[in-house]
Amino acid sequence: MDSDWDLTPDTSRKQRLGFDETIFCASKTPDQINRLVQGALKAEETLLLTRLGQKKFAGLSSELADFLDYDQVSHTAILGHIAVAEDPPRVAIVTGGSSDVRVAREAARTLQYYRIGVREIYDVGVAGLWRLLEHVDELQDMSIVITVAGMEGTLPSVMAGLVPGLVIAVPVATGYGVAADGTTALNSALASCAPGLVVVNVDNGYGAGCAALRMLNVMQRRPPGGEGYG
Repeated sequence: MDSDWDLTPDTSRKQRLGFDETIFCASKTPDQINRLVQGALKAEETLLLTRLGQKKFAGLSSELADFLDYDQVSHTAILGHIAVAEDPPRVAIVTGGSSDVRVAREAARTLQYYRIGVREIYDVGVAGLWRLLEHVDELQDMSIVITVAGMEGTLPSVMAGLVPGLVIAVPVATGYGVAADGTTALNSALASCAPGLVVVNVDNGYGAGCAALRMLNVMQRRPPGGEGYG
């Protein structure tokens, strides 16, 4: 049975932080999601929804679901027009394997919601290092590189030793046995000898996208009397 307790959207988040509140759907009922989407439509606002599984998406009002751009891979939905992203992209998202793409796409969709250009490079893990090295020249020109990898999680350390931009590690719950649902990849990133590597929680593609967005917002600021950061 759907809960009837009130939902309180954080309507001032954009003014405080520079980005909208996102609806985390995993713990919400279809009725609650319907109400949030209906409220955004009434206010003529855009909305990003994450962890919206296909079964739960199918349980939404068909009338409201028609307004959502739904991505089955990342389990994200976007309410409102998806604007053309900037070109050329300043952010790259790189995965170790194809099993990491779901989390990578969550990061990509988060950035695309804010018209941030994204270069997606998938399945270039260090087990076949030549696959990654083929892209190094391109990646060295990126302001931010988000690495998404499970197993032993080596990719972030390797990447942070090759490119000058900010590298954000997203550990993924991919692997067997002692991979421990992403804990091994998380610990590997936290213990990395690569200086300046930034780490978010396991499977947190959305968090990586927001970390990149914060950095890009800072780079765009111009201090009084200064030339700006980027």
